Amino acid sequence: MLAHPTPRSVQAWLRSLVYNWEPHGKTLRTFRGVVRHREANCLEAALSAAAILNRYGYPPLLLDLESQDELDHELFLFRHGNHWGTVAKSRDLGLFGRRPVFRTIRDLVMSYVDPFVDGSGRIVGYGIANLDELARVDWRLSERNLWSVERALLGMPHRRLRTSDRRHARMLRTFLAVRARGDHRTPRGLREMYGSAVDRWW
Repeated sequence: MLAHPTPRSVQAWLRSLVYNWEPHGKTLRTFRGVVRHREANCLEAALSAAAILNRYGYPPLLLDLESQDELDHELFLFRHGNHWGTVAKSRDLGLFGRRPVFRTIRDLVMSYVDPFVDGSGRIVGYGIANLDELARVDWRLSERNLWSVERALLGMPHRRLRTSDRRHARMLRTFLAVRARGDHRTPRGLREMYGSAVDRWW
């Protein structure tokens, strides 16, 4: 699959991996470590997508979604024609990648606002970084944990994003109700929470 990668195929590969819950301490592995361990957290997945797709002409762009609870989410950002999409992995299905159907990056970020609501999370800003300009490290194949990349992403300028308090409260009520009955990871529950927006997910 990785011999002729596309954002879609890389997203499918990331879905096949186990989520890295970091049971033995925090990690920030490059593509090399992700392949070796066959697991990835969100930033490890974004770095891996960048390493694969950069070889095929995609700029190594990362999108950082800044949360009010300081649990940011990182994604690989790409452009297809005049539209934007992402490749990503998360503990939550709604925070995986998006098909390239968004005319602006802000529209793309807004597609994550509702799925980001989980009790404490709420997007308050977003930033974009080119990995080749962000940090002077081997972000593709280093054997080390890349803490400098994480620090640089968190410290870079972010655009503020204001969203509706009423919308957030409504989404939180819905999410908690669906989760209480154990349905928040099923197709029915996802449709109940996010409606037709799920059609723009990979």
